[in-house]
Amino acid sequence: MAANGTGGRTKPKPHAVVIPYPLQGHVIPAAHLALRLAARGFTVTFVNTESVHQQAARALGVDRRGCDIFAGARGSEDVRYELVSDGFPLGFDRSLNHDQFMEGVLHVLPAHVEELLRRVLGRVVVDPAATCLVADTFFVWPATLASKFGIAYVSFWTEPALIFNLYYHVHLLTNNGHFGCNEPRKDTITYIPGVPAIEPHELMSYLQETDTTSVVHRIIFKAFDEARGADYVLCNTVEELEPSTIAALRAEKPFYAVGPIFPAGFARSAVATSMWAESDCSHWLDAQPPGSVLYISFGSYAHVTKQELHEIAGGVLASGARFLWVMRPDIVSSDDLDPLPEGFASAGRGLVVPWCCQVEVLSHAALGGFLTHCGWNSVLESVWAGVPMLCFPLLTDQFTNRRLVVREWRVGVPIGDRGAVFADEVRARIEGVMSGKEGEELREAVKKMRATLEAATLHGGSSQRSFDEFVDELTCRCGGC
Repeated sequence: MAANGTGGRTKPKPHAVVIPYPLQGHVIPAAHLALRLAARGFTVTFVNTESVHQQAARALGVDRRGCDIFAGARGSEDVRYELVSDGFPLGFDRSLNHDQFMEGVLHVLPAHVEELLRRVLGRVVVDPAATCLVADTFFVWPATLASKFGIAYVSFWTEPALIFNLYYHVHLLTNNGHFGCNEPRKDTITYIPGVPAIEPHELMSYLQETDTTSVVHRIIFKAFDEARGADYVLCNTVEELEPSTIAALRAEKPFYAVGPIFPAGFARSAVATSMWAESDCSHWLDAQPPGSVLYISFGSYAHVTKQELHEIAGGVLASGARFLWVMRPDIVSSDDLDPLPEGFASAGRGLVVPWCCQVEVLSHAALGGFLTHCGWNSVLESVWAGVPMLCFPLLTDQFTNRRLVVREWRVGVPIGDRGAVFADEVRARIEGVMSGKEGEELREAVKKMRATLEAATLHGGSSQRSFDEFVDELTCRCGGC
C-alpha cells in the first residue's frame, strides 16, 4: 500500500471477487452487480467458467481466447476478468447431461475455485483482507473458502426473497411434514417466518419432490448451510414487493434488497452475457400494431416436452394473436432442433427466432403480453416494461414466482402446469390478456408495480438506500474507513 502525504498509509481499495453460478440467468445480474460495485470504487475480479465464456464468445462470433465480456462496458471502472474450469471438457453437453454437470458443480468446481482464489489473492497489491467474496448463494463452498482465506462472504441471491426464505427454513418444512417424507402434507403452510400462508403446490419444484437424494437437493442443502455463514446477503428484489419476508430475513442476518438489477437504461447489455447469438427482431416488431404481439420465451436453461410445446402452439394459433416466439435450439433436447408442429412457423402471423435481446423486445410498443416460464429475471423485466404475463413455470423457483405474479401482485395469469397444459385453455388465456377486460386490468396493475420498481431505484428509494448501506458497510469491513 502506498504511503499518504502525512507519512501514514493510504486506505486499501476494496476488492470484490464476484463469482456467478454458471447459468445465464445467474451470470446476467452478477455481471451488472459487478459494474455497480466497480462504479462505487471497488476493484472487481469477475470469475466466469470457461464453458459459459466459450458460449458467450461463440454468440458474439469471436475467438474465445481474445474475448473479454466486459470489454464494451468498462469506463473508468476497474473490472478484471478471470476464467475457471468447471471440471468438464468444453465440448461436454451440460444441458443434455444435467445431473452429471451438477455433480461436477458440487464436487469438482470448488477445488478449481480455491486454486483461482489463491492465485487472485496472491496478486492483490493491497492487503488481501481488503477483499470480499461475492458468490452466488447456490454454490456449496463460499463460507468455507471465505473463512479459509480470512475474507468476507457476500451471498448473492438472484431470485425473490420468498424463495431464499423457504430454503433457509427448509428444516421447518421437514419438521412439519411438508417436505422430506413419503407423503407430504397438503394443507396450507403457515409457520414460515414472514410468509403468512403458502400452499404446498406453490413451493419450488425441488421442495415438492419426495426423493430428496438427488444431486440438486444435495446442492441446495449444502448451499444453505453455507448461506447461514454469510456475512451479508444481497437480493435482486425490491423491499416494497416482499416487505414481510424481507423483514423476517433481516432478523436472521444482514439482508439487503437491491433490485432490480438491470443493464443501464434497461437497454441491450454492454456486457456480453448472452449464450446464443441474438436475432434482430426490431424490423418485424416495427411493422406490428401497438400492443398486438405476444412474446413467448421459456428462458435460457429449462426444457419442455414436445407435447407441451404442441399444446401451447395450438393455443397460440387458435387465439389469432400475433406472436414472437424464442425457440432456443435445445428447448426440448440438444437432439431435437425443430420441435414445433409442422408448418407452424409459416402460419403468417408470427416470427420464430432462436434467441433475441429480451429487454429490447419487451420494451417495444408492439408488445401486448409475455408467455413466460416465470424465471425471476424475466418477471422483473416484464414488469419494468409494463407487459402482463401468462405463466407456465417449468422447474425450481418458477412455481413460486408464479404465485407472486398471479396471486400476490395480480400482474399475470396461469396457463396450465407441467403435463397439464391444453390448447383450449392457452387460447382462452391469450385472448383474455391480449384483448379482453382482464388484459386491461393486468396492464393497469403492472403499470403500478413498475412505478414501485422505478421508485426503489431512484435517489432515496429503498433499493438505492439498501445498496448504499451495503457498500458503506462492506467498504469499512475491507479497511476502507
